Amino acid sequence: MLLTGAILQLFLGIIYVWSVFVAPVSNFFSWDSASVKLTSSFMLCCFVLGILFGGKLQVKIGSQKTVLSGGLLMAAGMLLTSFIPMNAPWIIYISYGIAGGFGVGMAYNAIISSAQSWFVHKRGMATGISVCTFGFSTVIFVPVIKILVEKFELMNTFRILAATFFVITLLLFRFITMPEAATAKKAAVSEKKQYTTSEMIKTPAFFMIMFSMMFLTSSYFILNPSFITLAESRGMTATLSAALVMLTGIASSLGRLAVPLLGDKIGREKAVISIILATAAATASLCFASGPLLMVVIAVIAFCYGGSSGIYPIVTSDYFGIKNIGSNYGAIMVGFACSALLFPIFINMISNEIAKFLVLTVLVALGSLLIMLLMLRKKKMSAVT
Repeated sequence: MLLTGAILQLFLGIIYVWSVFVAPVSNFFSWDSASVKLTSSFMLCCFVLGILFGGKLQVKIGSQKTVLSGGLLMAAGMLLTSFIPMNAPWIIYISYGIAGGFGVGMAYNAIISSAQSWFVHKRGMATGISVCTFGFSTVIFVPVIKILVEKFELMNTFRILAATFFVITLLLFRFITMPEAATAKKAAVSEKKQYTTSEMIKTPAFFMIMFSMMFLTSSYFILNPSFITLAESRGMTATLSAALVMLTGIASSLGRLAVPLLGDKIGREKAVISIILATAAATASLCFASGPLLMVVIAVIAFCYGGSSGIYPIVTSDYFGIKNIGSNYGAIMVGFACSALLFPIFINMISNEIAKFLVLTVLVALGSLLIMLLMLRKKKMSAVT
């Protein structure tokens, strides 16, 4: 289950490679690049909506059918993209952005919640394996897509990818299962309250976790579209700047695997605080970093961003139980969506680059304060009990 889930996540990670399509799509439709880039925002938002919907759907129809539905929806969106007429490029927002993002979210969440259900006492390991290839998708697909576009042209590339995702989904979805009810009941931490989503969102812990995720990811979302231009403005060559994109994919993938394992060793909250403070320090370093130091700083930010994708599902199940992890984690991911949408708009209002990075540093650091308050609240409640 973990192996097939990791392979599926590699293909679902297509959500992060839209940047490689920007220039070809812009040239093909004679469409301005800013409008093309907006597709990524649609995809990220619908990714979160897909997680929410998929969590609810999983309870009703099971993990297998949820992964199948999500994978096929993603493939269908990719296929529809290949038939968009020249005079209506905006349809790509619906086909690739909305349908693709929603499908990815559905399947992504079902794979993670299944892994946690099988490995209740090793959730860090299981979640890390399940999500690490999702981040590694950038490293694999960026060069592949470039070659496909060059050899087969843009629209045929979308068709090839759609067919590949369709086949992979059909071959592997059947392996994503939940353990038998009796086994799950025996293995699970049944003494803990299993919160429904409606119960969870009424707790202070929910808001502390959600907002900490929002603040932590703000730095990555603001910097991600500008990694290459930032590197070039700091004196790096075009070749090194391009390599930086690949580096962020590798760092993100390693973070998705390493941070959940770290959480198993030192505690989930401490692991979250560690990556928040590391992100804040790296963001502050952007005020002066250049050359090799800049590459290290950006790699740290990408590592911690990837780590958040691995650790937050486990924090969610720690506080609110495993039974409804699918829909509960979807609600936590609202913070992720808000970060992707709101902070880039807010930070772009600041014209001075140094001021931008300092404000970002403060925003990220606020996340650590929220987790510290969460730990204090947990300790106080344990003392009362």
